[in-house]
Amino acid sequence: MRRWLLLLVLPVLVASVLWVLRAIVLPPAWNPSAPLDLRDAPNWMTRVKLGGLDRDPEACIAALIRAGLPVQRLPPQPERNGCGIRNPVRLAGEVSFTPFAPVVNCPVAAAWAIFERHGLQPAATAAFGQRVVSVRHLGAYNCRNVNGPGRGVRSEHATANALDIAAFTLADGRSVGLPRDWRANGPAGAFLTAVRDGACRVFAATLGPAYNAAHRDHFHLDRGGARVCQ
Repeated sequence: MRRWLLLLVLPVLVASVLWVLRAIVLPPAWNPSAPLDLRDAPNWMTRVKLGGLDRDPEACIAALIRAGLPVQRLPPQPERNGCGIRNPVRLAGEVSFTPFAPVVNCPVAAAWAIFERHGLQPAATAAFGQRVVSVRHLGAYNCRNVNGPGRGVRSEHATANALDIAAFTLADGRSVGLPRDWRANGPAGAFLTAVRDGACRVFAATLGPAYNAAHRDHFHLDRGGARVCQ
């Protein structure tokens, strides 16, 4: 009797569960199967989807195109001795870059697009009531080890998976940079702290003056495996 009752009730239970699952529609930004939209505010799923772009070069390019960003793709540089660029693109966004637009691995460009929209520009608007128009960088690709010459592990720069940022120019021409303004009272110091915190929401590692003396004059942003925010 119990067996027959189970056979009668089980299909109803299964149908009810399926109906509930169909009724639960995750927003694309939270749906792991939905493509990454670089215009969405970052959440914990953003890191998962950015990780997918590391494994799928074409998906990364498609994400940039969907976001309406200009894409200048460059020939891959095959990895040799731990150095090379799997999916190089010229970094582009709302801001311009000085002294030139750096070449980065595509997932770094994707992470930058999210950070620029949801971290950098909101920080500038909150602190100064205006936007950043230009960013001065210290480079992206550099075939070197973490601690310079000699033995050691390769830096994320060795695969263009990192970008070093030194200063920001506002719409009125004012410049805010490291290390000069890091501990400044008022909006400049608050802006740089907010920039660091915004980058931490998107990049795997964000290192600045609070990390060590080697980063006193720039923010290091990378898409590597280590999770650091300082």
